[in-house]
Amino acid sequence: MKDFSGLEAFKLDVLKEVGNIGAGNAATALSRLLDKPVDMAVPQVSLLPFEQISEIVGGSEQTVIAVFLRVDGDAPGNMFFIIEEPSAKRMLQRLLGMNIQMDEAYSELELSALCEIGNILAGSYLSSLADFTGLAMMPTVPSVALDMAGAILSYGLLQFGEMGDSALLIETAFLEDRDLLEGHFFLIPDPDSFDKIFRALGVTSE
Repeated sequence: MKDFSGLEAFKLDVLKEVGNIGAGNAATALSRLLDKPVDMAVPQVSLLPFEQISEIVGGSEQTVIAVFLRVDGDAPGNMFFIIEEPSAKRMLQRLLGMNIQMDEAYSELELSALCEIGNILAGSYLSSLADFTGLAMMPTVPSVALDMAGAILSYGLLQFGEMGDSALLIETAFLEDRDLLEGHFFLIPDPDSFDKIFRALGVTSE
């Protein structure tokens, strides 16, 4: 596994700036879609081993909503937008103004709405990263699932084979009446893609 613990601070700062710009772009896109102001908190950005992803969202048996898509282009990889169930319901209710029952199963409309939020976030973050690096990075059509976190990550592995062993985590938080609506956004570049991204940024990951 590549060890990113020795990355100089400025390298992580570059990734944080990508996250900041992506969050701003996502807030603008969501505002236009919903025809209402949408604010996003400054995201917390970090690098972590792939196997820690399920721990971040409450453990491998934690039931979550996940929007999953593949990244094609010069630095291919996978992306997940993962929301724990209580946050997903609150996001639908507060951000989208949907009249939902907190204790009922998700309707197709609700899952579709969450998928579109994940799609907008993915496009915004990838666009920011592509602008910074000059690399072509295009998202595929997303899919949405309600399942245990471990099962969702395993599905991604089955669909697209071996993933990279490290993930870029962007903690995403929408601001609604001073209340935070939180999600976890993961970019998991393929094994060789992190090096391509850092080289394009003019730094090395050695």
